[in-house]
Amino acid sequence: MVFCVEDDSSIRELVVYTLRNTGFEAEGFSDSTELFLALSNQVPELILLDIMLPGMDGIEILKRLKNNKATKDVPVIMLTAKGTEYDKVIGLDNGADDYVTKPFGMMELISRVKAVLRRVKPKEHSGQIACGDIALNAEKHLVTAAGKQIQLTLKEFEVLRYLMENKGTVLSRDVLLERIWGYDFDGETRTVDVHLRTLRQKLGDSGQNIETIRGVGYLIKEN
Repeated sequence: MVFCVEDDSSIRELVVYTLRNTGFEAEGFSDSTELFLALSNQVPELILLDIMLPGMDGIEILKRLKNNKATKDVPVIMLTAKGTEYDKVIGLDNGADDYVTKPFGMMELISRVKAVLRRVKPKEHSGQIACGDIALNAEKHLVTAAGKQIQLTLKEFEVLRYLMENKGTVLSRDVLLERIWGYDFDGETRTVDVHLRTLRQKLGDSGQNIETIRGVGYLIKEN
């Protein structure tokens, strides 16, 4: 089940219609009141959440979802007319799993939904990886930098893990986009840059281990 929270009825109805016609169960809601009423009866696999809503906006709804034990692990894709990097980072820092800027194509949206659902499925991958003073335990979903535990979003964790699994290798933005987000989307390599920027900030001084290779992509140092 996918919940779509969007106050524009034409967009909401089109999204729900497209989801249902591509194999998903879906329900639409116009505001936070309708959403939380539905959540009291059913927890969905994923929530599509508009930022600009009447009453409680999407960011406040996202915070409530992530602070609730019953819904904290439900992946959320933000739907927003705001295209600035600041707005995207605010959503990501508050636990959003992805964002789609309006206007968007329905097939692009479906690809995003499928990619997020693939990423949140449990993976049989355990063990610890270390690069310099950064340590990552995939089984426990735990990251430490200089001995300090670091809280990362799901995508930040997956980006870091992929870099560490390929330490010393330059990974292009296109490769990261395909491997982590699960799709090719021309012109959206900024998604990778935004996540690498917030990842480095969270790692503090240890973030210097991640190098930008101008015009190519990123790598994490072997030592």
